[in-house]
Amino acid sequence: MIRIYNTMTRTKEEFVPLAAPHVGMYVCGVTVYDQSHVGHARSAMVFDVIRRYLTFKGYQVTFVKNYTDVDDRIIKRASQEGVTAREFAERFIAAERADMASLGVLAPDVDPKATEHVPQMIELISRLVASGHAYPIDGDVYFEIRRFPSYGRLSGKNLDELLAGARVEVDERKRDPRDFALWKGAKPGEPAWDSPWGSGRPGWHIECSAMAMQYLGESFDLHGGGEDLIFPHHECEIAQAEACTGRPFARYWAHNGMVNMGKDKMSKSLGNTLNIREVVKRHDPDALRLWVLGTHYRNMIEWSEERVEESARALDRFARLRRDATAVRGGAAAASLPPAFAEFRPRFARAMDDDFNTPQALAALFDFVRALAEARDRGPAVIAPGGGFVAGVDELVQLARVLGLFGRDAAAEGPPAEVERLVVARGEARARRDFKRSDELRDEIARLGWLVEDTSAGPRLTPKGS
Repeated sequence: MIRIYNTMTRTKEEFVPLAAPHVGMYVCGVTVYDQSHVGHARSAMVFDVIRRYLTFKGYQVTFVKNYTDVDDRIIKRASQEGVTAREFAERFIAAERADMASLGVLAPDVDPKATEHVPQMIELISRLVASGHAYPIDGDVYFEIRRFPSYGRLSGKNLDELLAGARVEVDERKRDPRDFALWKGAKPGEPAWDSPWGSGRPGWHIECSAMAMQYLGESFDLHGGGEDLIFPHHECEIAQAEACTGRPFARYWAHNGMVNMGKDKMSKSLGNTLNIREVVKRHDPDALRLWVLGTHYRNMIEWSEERVEESARALDRFARLRRDATAVRGGAAAASLPPAFAEFRPRFARAMDDDFNTPQALAALFDFVRALAEARDRGPAVIAPGGGFVAGVDELVQLARVLGLFGRDAAAEGPPAEVERLVVARGEARARRDFKRSDELRDEIARLGWLVEDTSAGPRLTPKGS
């Protein structure tokens, strides 16, 4: 039985999907106006592990993670660079996908872009206007907070406290200063779409409500994101969706803690970020993941180069066991798991069942490493083919991969989906004789650890260093 800490109720609850074994899971993705940083990496790894563990437990997970590809920052920076907002956003969407692949994060089942779902947002806003929960004024549309009395349940805020809250737009036209924008009237030079209220673009909050409902239905199982999204973003998502449908939006809400640089949250707006593409040049992505998972996902974690380096050294103990197992595996049939090694899977599962307690799960794995090393050192009977050592190492690796470790064994398992997608895109660029783009995609493929060679039979991929 999995128990999840539900932000909505502030308690651990038994995880009971709406339509088991199917699980609908939505996680808020990035706003693509800059490179992704270690804070994004942590959130991505946390929900990657949750997804992997639910799959390990037998659930069929539909995982949706969006891109916010239109907002004020994208528009401003695109204008500064003299490119369209779409071109600017697509550049960073490609960069984020490459970053996630380099970290061993599984690609979403669906990764919708806000700009491709504006009709769904307009339809949702129209329903809110018709029900009286929203009101248009001078080409804008606002959600009326007072028409949704339960606003604030997720964050624990009440309506009076919100008057002094952060991120409240100052606009004397609004019926209440706490009302938030669903639709923004067009401004010169900005991307815009036609709507019943005039040309404009959607507000930030409406996009996730619309896209989650599009792919997972009016109610779904699990919604995740960083704790900085609890208010106002997730609070507003709930209000929009539930005011429209009258049904609970998500059954469980899970939020990861922030990554701090010293005393401050790592944030693009504060300018204190470490980009993923720079960090993976210095550190093994598995070491970065081990460092992230060494702290419970709901707690804050402070960036430390030294701690990541310690994680890399800890991984060496896994690596030695794997090398030893490979050396003795030969062609012999794998032995069954010896009773001495049977305790670790249940320990691992108990830890993960308890709100995805990765520190305790890792403790079980490192005790497993110690037991395997001691067995190996006792003599040839255990380590010989059929002696149980190889079966123990296989069990260890299988459990570690539930946490996303050792998932980047490229030569053995073939290229990840992101690399294959880039190869297809490169082929399309070559077909239209866009060789500049083709070369850029080749470089992205190389950065992910693969070399692409054009042959008469088509592109051939080989792992770098093989």
